[in-house]
Amino acid sequence: MSTRRFGGAGEAWLGRPHDGAVVPARRSRLSRLPRLAAALGVAALAWLWSPASAAPDPASATDLGNQSCLSCHEESRGPLHAVRDDGTKRALRPVAAADYANGVHSLMECVTCHLEIRDSATPHRKTPGESKPDCLSCHADLASQLKRFKTADERRGIRNVAAIIKEYQASSHAKPDRNDPSIVRADCNRCHDVHGFAVPSRGSPARTDWRLGLSDLCGRCHDAHLEEWSESVHGRRVKQDQDASAANCVDCHTAHAVLRPRADATKLFITSKCGDCHEDAYASYRQTYHGQVATLGYTHTAKCFDCHGSHDVDTSDNPESRMHLDNRLDTCQRCHAGDPGGPAIATAGFVSFSPHGRTDDFATYPQLWLASKLMNGLLIGTFAFFWAHSLLWLYREWRERRTAGRRPGAATAGATPHAGMHIRRFGLGWRAAHLLFAVSLMLLTTTGISLFYPDAPWARTLVGWLGGPKTAGLLHRAGAVVFIVIFLAHLVYVVTGIARRWKTFRIFGPDSLIPGPQDIRDILSMFKWFLGRGPRPRFDRWTYWEKFDYWAPFWGVTIIGVSGLMLWFPHVTAAYLPGWVFNVATVFHGEEAFLAVVFLFTVHFFNNHFRPAKFPLDRVMFTGTMSVEELEKEHALQYQRLVDSGELSQQLVAPPSRLKTQLTGILGFALIAAGLTLLTLVVIGFFSGP
Repeated sequence: MSTRRFGGAGEAWLGRPHDGAVVPARRSRLSRLPRLAAALGVAALAWLWSPASAAPDPASATDLGNQSCLSCHEESRGPLHAVRDDGTKRALRPVAAADYANGVHSLMECVTCHLEIRDSATPHRKTPGESKPDCLSCHADLASQLKRFKTADERRGIRNVAAIIKEYQASSHAKPDRNDPSIVRADCNRCHDVHGFAVPSRGSPARTDWRLGLSDLCGRCHDAHLEEWSESVHGRRVKQDQDASAANCVDCHTAHAVLRPRADATKLFITSKCGDCHEDAYASYRQTYHGQVATLGYTHTAKCFDCHGSHDVDTSDNPESRMHLDNRLDTCQRCHAGDPGGPAIATAGFVSFSPHGRTDDFATYPQLWLASKLMNGLLIGTFAFFWAHSLLWLYREWRERRTAGRRPGAATAGATPHAGMHIRRFGLGWRAAHLLFAVSLMLLTTTGISLFYPDAPWARTLVGWLGGPKTAGLLHRAGAVVFIVIFLAHLVYVVTGIARRWKTFRIFGPDSLIPGPQDIRDILSMFKWFLGRGPRPRFDRWTYWEKFDYWAPFWGVTIIGVSGLMLWFPHVTAAYLPGWVFNVATVFHGEEAFLAVVFLFTVHFFNNHFRPAKFPLDRVMFTGTMSVEELEKEHALQYQRLVDSGELSQQLVAPPSRLKTQLTGILGFALIAAGLTLLTLVVIGFFSGP
């Protein structure tokens, strides 16, 4: 009897007779690794990086060793069984010689993987302790061995194989089977016929056929899902239209990193995969509250499949679709069900809400387009004027400081009577309201910017520190309540005060915060001073920028407050108004909040703290008083009126104590630091959008 040869990769094995058969000289798995790596490497690299190469010739892809195995195991020879230890039979997987010859393993010998086979007798004798074929360990060993390859493409391909192994090992398929924990739910051979495994090259007709058959492969185990999917819009395109580009199982669930569908990571991943095909819809979804929460990594709000379905997704014109007009309210009520602890039940207006509304599509979403253009105009106009105002002011004070060699507007020492004394400018109520207003606004900003900029690099960290979107939402609403209560209490105080002084109150008088003709003249005079065309104007009790700071919250609270209440109680809003008002309210709420935050932490901070005459901190809103010298410089007309009327001496107070000055300084610097930190986050978020 001649010696039987195993070694399609070029390895000659010597044998010795054993029970009438030639037994190959056994080698350890470790000693075979270099040759195993070479054989697998050639096959893997030929598949991964030579998609256009021709398939190997069947005659050269097999040798006498493989032919000997195929003489029994070739599928055309009929069923083959093995006998278990208990005497029962188990079916053996047949091998299709043609498929094997065209597969990625065609250059390998059968015994390269079947190391446990000891001879060619029937039944085979097994080598004690030798493991059965294991795709994972084989490919892991291959990845380790092939690190010696020098080309970048080869190393990259092997890393891809190793990454696939890691993905599979962490997947649901690699978990123990519920019915038989000794095996996994789906091993490699369950999805890939390892004897004939070959992924066709991209662009080839065979690749199209392979894509079209993937759903049937998954359906072997998931038959109920396959049936449901086949009736969906995706399934019809694949099954009926033979459209290989339509979404199938692996497009949403992946091929190897298949995770438990109810896991948060899976829900977020599948939602993002919808965006691979539906880019515009996914982009507009991410701009809604639902999408912002999902972008931050949380799943308690609606994802694509919550509204459209998963395996049963269909077009909205299908009467059976979840998004059909007749079914849409029921779909909304799956989440907005009115359950205890959850959102209130969805009402009629929810049906016309546009979850994919866009501000750049006037024909489809005219209300959104108009709201966006209005807010953009307000933003551009406000910032263009006041940033230019601040820069010119900074330039003029810098020039005057260089020219005069002293602080702009500084009076000669001792020239002002009552030097060293202060005059009260703000009472305790005003200062407390200002502080609460500032703190609540910063709380609103902190709890809202993560949703406004969910793609920012700091967004997930910040919302995590806040305890997640739900807790952040509660804090946001608490800040809103404080904000509104302070505003309304102030409004009542002002109205009652005017009512008490109605006979002496003058609408455009020096003590009135209502803008008047003099403010227009002051603005023009200020710009002349900026440009060196005139002297610095002299102001009375309130300057025009202080009046703007005062009245801006009236506009801001109205826009932010009303839109916020509409979004806070959507079931009430939707009971009386159409759903598109939610889209408009979202635009107004977010853009007006952006305007308020950026204006306060740039323009307001500059006017009151950062301009050279005030830098680094103006304590008047914290101590309530300002020096007589500063009153003469900043409010010269008021100072002169008080001097002329003899009221100045009656309103003088002692300067704040050293302790009070230190404490108010700490408070002021803390608020400024917090404001600048929030401004930095907003700027980063603004430039971090998708």
